Amino acid sequence: MPANVTEETPMIRLVQAFVLVVLVAMLSGCGYNTIQSKDEAVKAAWSQVLNVYKRRADLVPNLVATVKGYASHEQQVLTQVTEARSRVGSINVNAEDPASLAQFQQAQGELQSAIGRLLVVSENYPQLKADQNFLQLQAQLEGTENRITVERQRYIQTVQDYNTYIRQFPVNLTAMMFGYKPKPNFTVENEAQIQEAPKVDFGAPAQPQQQQPQQQPTQQPAPSNG
Repeated sequence: MPANVTEETPMIRLVQAFVLVVLVAMLSGCGYNTIQSKDEAVKAAWSQVLNVYKRRADLVPNLVATVKGYASHEQQVLTQVTEARSRVGSINVNAEDPASLAQFQQAQGELQSAIGRLLVVSENYPQLKADQNFLQLQAQLEGTENRITVERQRYIQTVQDYNTYIRQFPVNLTAMMFGYKPKPNFTVENEAQIQEAPKVDFGAPAQPQQQQPQQQPTQQPAPSNG
């Protein structure tokens, strides 16, 4: 009996090796390696999104301090910016969770709107607008907003590429087997909200138009009898 076991062992190992080769071939053919690559691309793109958002948040304290030096009585706007930044910093976002991503988007949109209102207020203070520190911060914010738009768009495209790929047959079977699911993304509504500039009007309210008195019809002189 031990001799038979010894004779069967090489055959068992050969079968195991064959099965392993077949499994590797199946995984390669069914997109497993590509799923890994696209998943890592999504993670890298998300890291870039977080980096540029953090860059904007880091600029806020200096911006508030600079504006406060010239417009300390604009307390409401200054407080709104500070509170919006605090909400952004308190969110522990999970990009794999749609609700967490939506909350993150909303907080970032509120911060952008608050910064926009603060910049609008600065238009009323010529000395502030001429301050070199303020001008530098304004330029850095503008550059950061551009980077946010670029990195967010890259993330959207990367997630779309990943989601489309894992839904294709037979890749969807491989994704299902290893637990890879579609990832949440920035929605169109949230994208529009984030990119929309705040509309603030500090001008005087429009005066109601006065109704013009109706003109009485002029009476034509009666024709004279020749």
